[in-house]
Amino acid sequence: MNEVTPPMEGSPLITPSSTDHPLYDTIVDACRTVFDPEIPVNIYDLGLIYTIEITEDNDVSIIMSLTAPGCPVAGEMPGWVEDAINGTGGIRQVSVDITWEPPWGMDRMSDEARLELGFM
Repeated sequence: MNEVTPPMEGSPLITPSSTDHPLYDTIVDACRTVFDPEIPVNIYDLGLIYTIEITEDNDVSIIMSLTAPGCPVAGEMPGWVEDAINGTGGIRQVSVDITWEPPWGMDRMSDEARLELGFM
């Protein structure tokens, strides 16, 4: 029987992003053009983008979540993110994966998102 090994204490639940890559800010800007149709805030400021990993070959891997497992656009949102990033240029390949661990929570929202939604 295969047992799942829990993460080591102190190890991050979310893989760090490639923030030092020259395309990172461009990819963040592209993510900010994608909106959850039910919420008037972009998915980046909502905190739905967990990881932006960029290789030396400009392959981009996105790990994201959704506000709830029953989100009606769960099947479409990864494609929207992929299309937005592909539209920036300089990207060789994009993959977008959805994760539920750790679950999304309102604490992941930016101050701008909280203000827009009336939580501040």
